[in-house]
Amino acid sequence: MTIGDEEFNLLRRLIKSRFGINLTDQKRSLVVGRLQKLLRGEGFVNFKQYYEYLVNDKSERGLSELINRISTNHTYFNREKAHFDFFQQTALPAVVEMMRRQNNRDLRIWCAGCSSGEEPYTLQMLMMEHFGSEYSKWDAGILATDISERVLSIARAGIYPQERVAQLPQPLQNKYFRKLPDGNCQVTEAVRKEIVYRRFNLMNEKFPFKKPFHMVFCRNVMIYFDQQTREGLVQRFNQSTVNGGYLFIGHSETLGRNHALYRYVMPAVFQKGA
Repeated sequence: MTIGDEEFNLLRRLIKSRFGINLTDQKRSLVVGRLQKLLRGEGFVNFKQYYEYLVNDKSERGLSELINRISTNHTYFNREKAHFDFFQQTALPAVVEMMRRQNNRDLRIWCAGCSSGEEPYTLQMLMMEHFGSEYSKWDAGILATDISERVLSIARAGIYPQERVAQLPQPLQNKYFRKLPDGNCQVTEAVRKEIVYRRFNLMNEKFPFKKPFHMVFCRNVMIYFDQQTREGLVQRFNQSTVNGGYLFIGHSETLGRNHALYRYVMPAVFQKGA
């Protein structure tokens, strides 16, 4: 099945307006490759008919399936390890100290674009390590969101092949995973219950959160957005972050060292002015 210029432009405008993802001309073959099986299975004769179905589908189930297939959810444990080291050694202790001075124990962390859960689970384990027996005295879980319900279902289950888990330090593997009969590893219930997984579209004009976050992780998500979309998103992140809070982005992304809303801390880590 092929896609004409008009059909491709209609689809990519729809994807850009609903999900922020900027599909260049080079992505045309990717779109066809990921969608043609779906179109055949659902009985669409061409991409124009599929597009018309999407825009007229009030349930938006079609759009949900579209983003499940179009979005790239490549991630793994300990990706960009320097971020986890900084979180454990610097950012978390600094935020905890700031909160103690405020007599506040509601520690709020958001993984925006959490994919299949490796990032939030790692952060949660490091947080539990940091607090130790004091953890129960803090309201310190993680909100993890993604646009794709498919990857969220993987994240909620917390089951990964042994070779993926092996990228974590051995003490974390031993303490926070259990071996399943099929050889896979599952994150322990104690960790899983501390993370709330939700489907969320970062293109929402206003974020619905009642309280701001102390840290926001949005790594390797904005590479799919154009400059204007990125700037709008960073502004919304800033409005949803406490003064002195941190924003972590991917190493292939940048805000620039002299960003008006954030102070550069280290590569791909920024802090909102205290």
